[in-house]
Amino acid sequence: MVPSRVFFTHGVGVHKHRLQSFELALRDAGIERFNLVRVSSIFPPHCKIISAVQGLSYLKAGQILHVVLAEASTDEPGRLVCAGLGLAKPARGDQHGYISEHHGFGLNNKKTGDLVEDMAATMLATTLGIEFDPETGYDTRKEVYRMSGKIVLTRNVVQTAEGNKYGLWTTVVAAAVFVP
Repeated sequence: MVPSRVFFTHGVGVHKHRLQSFELALRDAGIERFNLVRVSSIFPPHCKIISAVQGLSYLKAGQILHVVLAEASTDEPGRLVCAGLGLAKPARGDQHGYISEHHGFGLNNKKTGDLVEDMAATMLATTLGIEFDPETGYDTRKEVYRMSGKIVLTRNVVQTAEGNKYGLWTTVVAAAVFVP
């Protein structure tokens, strides 16, 4: 099976039990009613990015879905938790791209977004033979990637949250959901 469509979503959940905070994060992302199977990070050739609303309209409760999923949880009050995905899509539709994921602590939306987008773009650039200096900042490398004409799109989806002030579990998720 090679998916022809994908949508991106994110969410946050808070509850006294970690599992239920995860369920609430999935609910916030709109994907709690599916059986999720985690897959690695290849963006399929010819795959079309669609909206979450459109993607969800194709799906049925209980359906098994392949997802690239980043998730992180904390029960420490005020601790910043983050989950993010980056996408790098090649200009040629018959080539695969990359989806990177990061989950952790201490990074805000912008830093998480830049990190995951950079990872995905760098993986794709090395696959496509784009020459770049890995020691330069992402903004500089991003321009090199774009100027090569080989990478047509980079983007990210991120969810961050501060741990609940009462010590309840706070969970964040970011997902790329492949639609059959």
